[in-house]
Amino acid sequence: MAGLTPEEQNKKAIFDAMSERSRKRILARGYEQWDPFLPPKDPIDLRMSQRRETALSLMRSFLRDCPQEESSNEYGQGAWETCMGIAGGDDRWRGSYDFSCWYRDFLEKGE
Repeated sequence: MAGLTPEEQNKKAIFDAMSERSRKRILARGYEQWDPFLPPKDPIDLRMSQRRETALSLMRSFLRDCPQEESSNEYGQGAWETCMGIAGGDDRWRGSYDFSCWYRDFLEKGE
């Protein structure tokens, strides 16, 4: 391993310690493009809104501020899916939210 940088040596050591199946997958994509030192994605970041609240804390706030006398499982499921979608920045749910706000205003105008 003469002539290799310490990072290249570590990369080779990681590759050599892998199973044959994992090595084949990396070789199919290209060993040179493979970066074993990428930091893992933090799953909590996927569930945070732009204001850094978790979807669960947003849902608790919603249920506290907007209690329903007779809420069904479907109501709760719909609220949870919308919360997860909006907190995650999913365009589908942003569109649903924008339409809901528009429709509320439309009904208030009496058109």
